[in-house]
Amino acid sequence: MKSINLTLKALMSASFLLFSVLVSGQQQSPAATFEPQVGQQGKDVVWVPTPQELVNKMLEIAHVGPSDFVIDLGSGDGRTVISAAKLGARALGVEFNPDMVALSRSNARKEGMNHLAEFVEGDLFETDLSKATVITMFLLPEINLRLRPKLLELKPGTRIVSNTFTMGDWQEDVEATTDENWNSWNQAHLWIVPAKVEGTWKTGNGELKLTQKYQMLEGSYISGGKESRIREGRMKGDIISLTINDRIYTGRVQGNRIEGNIADSSGNSLREWTATR
Repeated sequence: MKSINLTLKALMSASFLLFSVLVSGQQQSPAATFEPQVGQQGKDVVWVPTPQELVNKMLEIAHVGPSDFVIDLGSGDGRTVISAAKLGARALGVEFNPDMVALSRSNARKEGMNHLAEFVEGDLFETDLSKATVITMFLLPEINLRLRPKLLELKPGTRIVSNTFTMGDWQEDVEATTDENWNSWNQAHLWIVPAKVEGTWKTGNGELKLTQKYQMLEGSYISGGKESRIREGRMKGDIISLTINDRIYTGRVQGNRIEGNIADSSGNSLREWTATR
């Protein structure tokens, strides 16, 4: 009986040792590399990569450079963020899928861009966008519309650039296409966040009344009892331009003050102008 017990103990010890070796081997074997699949489900959208040609075009029309901080919403495999970093910009990718975040970080290291390209796991609706000078995205139209109020509150001059999908009735400032992929994912749309100028402004001996819809301006100028309609009123970030009685008014908006220049219809400078709200 004693020898049988010893044999059972020996067998159990051997089995346990073999099990430990197998488990250890499994733990030490390298994990399979994550490979994203086109159309894989995400939190708000499925993943479809932006063609590199369009990434380049988006960054081109946004004039991305070393002074910029780019935030890519739904950054996927990181290609837009890495491309922005190659232009010298600091860039942040916000992605809900942790596997995609890990892949993006790996891709940035391979490209030698991890000092400028950062990736975080997060929800694009909860991300602080206030420090961005450029925001890139490839989202669905309804997601763009949900983001629109938040984007319009950003600093005037912030550039928003989208792959294919628009912002409803907020007309883009620039639209561009690529020669590649002519039948899909070849359109880039750019919006420049406008300063808010709606209201009544005092200027010299006159009064400027402005109404605003996104970057488009309408209104009138009243001086000496005469009212003139504003034509071609538009904001480009914090730069205002409008035409009154064939005079072209341009200026920079600084809160409740505008300082600028008046030119004739040929573009010849006439005098400076200021306005306060």
